[in-house]
Amino acid sequence: MIKLSLISLALAVPAGAFELVQPVDCTLGDTCFVQNYFDHDPGPAVADAFCGPLGYDGHDGTDFAIPTLADMARGVTVRAAAVGTVRAIRDGVPDTQPFPVGQDCGNGLAITHAGGWETQYCHLKRGSILVAAGQAVTAGTPLGQIGLSGNTEFPHLHMSVRRDGVEVDPFAPEATTCGAGGDDLWRDTLAYVAGGIVGVGLSPAVPEFDAIKSGTTATVTTTSPAMVGWAHLFGVRQGDQLALSVTGPDGDVITDTVTIDRTQARSFRAIGRKADMWPAGEYTATAVLMRDGIELDRAVESVKIP
Repeated sequence: MIKLSLISLALAVPAGAFELVQPVDCTLGDTCFVQNYFDHDPGPAVADAFCGPLGYDGHDGTDFAIPTLADMARGVTVRAAAVGTVRAIRDGVPDTQPFPVGQDCGNGLAITHAGGWETQYCHLKRGSILVAAGQAVTAGTPLGQIGLSGNTEFPHLHMSVRRDGVEVDPFAPEATTCGAGGDDLWRDTLAYVAGGIVGVGLSPAVPEFDAIKSGTTATVTTTSPAMVGWAHLFGVRQGDQLALSVTGPDGDVITDTVTIDRTQARSFRAIGRKADMWPAGEYTATAVLMRDGIELDRAVESVKIP
């Protein structure tokens, strides 16, 4: 009942002239993706603004995720989404688990904007915050970097948008239900990506998922015991099909199509073949994700074995 009340209040407030720019230095659908959207379902089920399952029960923001911990280490800049004034900041929370009690947001900050609007930025990398409380910012001002601080299992920016203290979905600020349409708050359109391929690669064995997520999978060589092609996925749904193939200097190594057996926020699939030796040359892993007979995403990665 509380959740339904908050959504109803938020939807009663028109967006007005307030607009936002993308708050992360990345390309959606390529070097980053939205892992979780605002939950519009008033009950225990989940429905993002487009009636998809990208989110979780009660999620009240937008999660801009990057593929791996290696990407986080290299640094991905978080920027102010609109002109305003920094209200408060917190830094010093480690990018590890467990997080300190009461610090679910981790390192972050809040910015106040005209008209009763506020944006909040969570899970920033420790020591990366570049602004101070009371500082004026413009749309695009660097604030810090994506981190892993607070209550999170993957590197991302959780951005909340509020008006008069009530959470608002920037993709559907006035919708009364999912799929209702209407104007969003983004200055430039942020396309809805309903699931896709985070990354694809080659390994000498089926990798651990933690290695895929950290960006530290092993390298194939001519003496590797196997040639494994893998795909890191997000937002897959039961019934999706993933076509995986590996080709080498002598042609096809292995090809297979996998039917996704359950809806998952993050997952991976792999195919492989064993051999005593692999000829030197270029090997390519290709992944194609299909939904209802339509290509949803495609990714290719090539490596050269000397």
